[in-house]
Amino acid sequence: MPDLELMFVRARRYIYFLLAFYVLGAGFSPYYTVFLGLILGTTLSLFILWSMVQKNRKFTKMALEGKKMKSLGTLTRMSIAALAAVVALEYPELFHMISVVLGLMTGYLVIMIDFFIQKLRR
Repeated sequence: MPDLELMFVRARRYIYFLLAFYVLGAGFSPYYTVFLGLILGTTLSLFILWSMVQKNRKFTKMALEGKKMKSLGTLTRMSIAALAAVVALEYPELFHMISVVLGLMTGYLVIMIDFFIQKLRR
């Protein structure tokens, strides 16, 4: 469990750094819609990551108590991704759709990169 908490803290820090970079990109580059799409997708990706950690905490607690858990929140994560897609399709003048999808994948990419970095350190 402490490994999960440390991973979440590191991932959250990396995602905040990326969000700050995207905000600067939206403010100072001509690719406003691309960076807004990345901001939307990455923000929702951070929420998805937080949701996964919460579900994992609950799953661990219930497993220790010998109880079963119905779901790990797959429907919630898919709904959030669908919400991002609907927002990007509704406002194409603000959000670049491919950037939103890339932003949604950011949390998973950060987890994988962090895993390999931690594996190399050990």
